[in-house]
Amino acid sequence: MPHDFPEPEAPAQAERFSQTRSAQAMALVEDYAEMIDDLLQELGEARITDIARRLGVTHPTAAKAVARLKREGLANSRPYRGVFLTDAGVAMAARVRARHRIVVDLLIAVGTPPEAAETDAEGIEHFVSEATLAAFTTFLAARA
Repeated sequence: MPHDFPEPEAPAQAERFSQTRSAQAMALVEDYAEMIDDLLQELGEARITDIARRLGVTHPTAAKAVARLKREGLANSRPYRGVFLTDAGVAMAARVRARHRIVVDLLIAVGTPPEAAETDAEGIEHFVSEATLAAFTTFLAARA
């Protein structure tokens, strides 16, 4: 369906693409923080092996991602004890989990089957803006 919106100017369009690339880079960090938090809550520890298995990646891939979280001050590890989130990592995991829930609720509200909503939200949660999340929340509240 065509739209009547004017095409964006080159600088505005470039900024949109830049924001998307930035969100893609953060999506990985957010997914790992959320998974580590899930494992800590569920098992009391988050080992690289468990992280890799749950995310469906190799051990070296998970180790590399955890090293990035450590560099960014979101996680730390102890010998023979696994990976732990810093306060900033816990806050990130909680923020991502809340975004996920809002997106799932919105998708279900517009008729998406729950299983598809959960799957689709895994991608959307990283790219949706705060303004759009606020609109989703307002829409959902109005339906309650």
